Amino acid sequence: MKFVVIFGPPAVGKMSVGHELSKLTGFRLFHNHMTIELVLNFFDFGEPQFQTLVAEFRQRVFEEVAASDLPGLIFTYVWALDHESDRKFVERSCDVFRDQGADVYFVELEADLEERLRRNETEFRLSHKASKRNIKGSRALLLEHDEQYKLNSDGDSFLQDNFLKIDNTDLPAEKAARMIVDEFGFCM
Repeated sequence: MKFVVIFGPPAVGKMSVGHELSKLTGFRLFHNHMTIELVLNFFDFGEPQFQTLVAEFRQRVFEEVAASDLPGLIFTYVWALDHESDRKFVERSCDVFRDQGADVYFVELEADLEERLRRNETEFRLSHKASKRNIKGSRALLLEHDEQYKLNSDGDSFLQDNFLKIDNTDLPAEKAARMIVDEFGFCM
């Protein structure tokens, strides 16, 4: 079992790269909006009930996948690197897989703001993330998160093992996925 965490700022291409990586490896894709979109049907983003349900759904999916015979899971996440709660969430999530003997891999994506603003409006993104279809609101949130959080590392190598950082500003998702497969030796 392989657990691949793809992280980076909003609209950097996490889901697109994860989708392509899934096609190359047979790993299942669990993009962060799968739980977000479900829970938004009941509670607003950030409400305590929203946070609780998203966390519990993710935890249960992780537990069941980690205990399964699936070859791997790709999880995408906007990780506020300067927030202890996000670090703890990632650690707990990885531990679920490590406790079952899985290998854990980290892929950090970065792209310039202009490209991310363009990607924020792509058909693929909007077809999978209903909450992003309010383009004006989604753009404002993207810019707010860029100001508020540290969403990319600064070459500070906080992850030592099984870590790859890719600047995918000018890189198609298929090529980024191929770089991941090559770096970590993934195959079907």
